[in-house]
Amino acid sequence: LHGSFPAASTMTKKRRNGGRNKHGRGHNRRVRCEASGVLVPKDKAIKRFIVRNIVDASAIRDIQDASVFDGYALPKIYRKVYYCISAAIHSKVVRVRSRKDRRNREPPKRFAPRRDEKK
Repeated sequence: LHGSFPAASTMTKKRRNGGRNKHGRGHNRRVRCEASGVLVPKDKAIKRFIVRNIVDASAIRDIQDASVFDGYALPKIYRKVYYCISAAIHSKVVRVRSRKDRRNREPPKRFAPRRDEKK
């Protein structure tokens, strides 16, 4: 009956976590993908925390010049964004990595924004 399938011990495994972060939990709640709207298990989704200024860069200086308060910090938008795998790859949030590079678990290097020291 099951003779056409290889034994479980010989099956190859692409990822040690099976593409999820579920270890020991039966189910996970689902979240909506930001790009495609599909429901994705929360542990499988690609998660990004986005911090943006409410005001776009072109209007920041105008607002600061017109402001009565000196050194007023403009409010920011804090948002947790979830993507399904296919949408994250398509929108270049994550990249496909080679078999060797997939084993690298450390996060990619972050480049700090340049600050001009004119003051």
